[in-house]
Amino acid sequence: MSRRRLSKKRFCGYDPFYQSVLIQMFVNRIIRHGKKSLSYSIIYSVLQTIQEKTKAEPLPILEHAIRKVSPTIQLKSRRVGGTNYQIPVEVDPCRRISLAIQWIILAAAMRPGRDIVARLSLEILDAANRNGGAIRKREEIHRIAEANKAFARYRFSM
Repeated sequence: MSRRRLSKKRFCGYDPFYQSVLIQMFVNRIIRHGKKSLSYSIIYSVLQTIQEKTKAEPLPILEHAIRKVSPTIQLKSRRVGGTNYQIPVEVDPCRRISLAIQWIILAAAMRPGRDIVARLSLEILDAANRNGGAIRKREEIHRIAEANKAFARYRFSM
């Protein structure tokens, strides 16, 4: 285990159809029980559904949704003097994208309905329009970070 924070991020590759790293990250996040081909078919069906509903290219809509959901601040728990504080810390750009993908998938899973393709496509469209569960999660994190801004002085002793 490295004791310095010099670890390099692993490159996850491109998806075969769109040649996009973002779609590959979605595929790697959705995968269950090692069935990557099922994960690919889900994501491509989601993108096709988005294209049918909006009559536009789905990849820019997905990128726009990720940009709207990605947080600028995250909360780190820090124990100072016997009490735990939620300290607001800036988020690394790579971590922003992964958090946004996690929140979109989680919000889609919490939606009512049976079909994951429909739920995920609706959540992506809602995120692009600045509403939905993932946007609420981001706003909640930012609101808590704003309330705990006074504890930011503990950030450097981590």
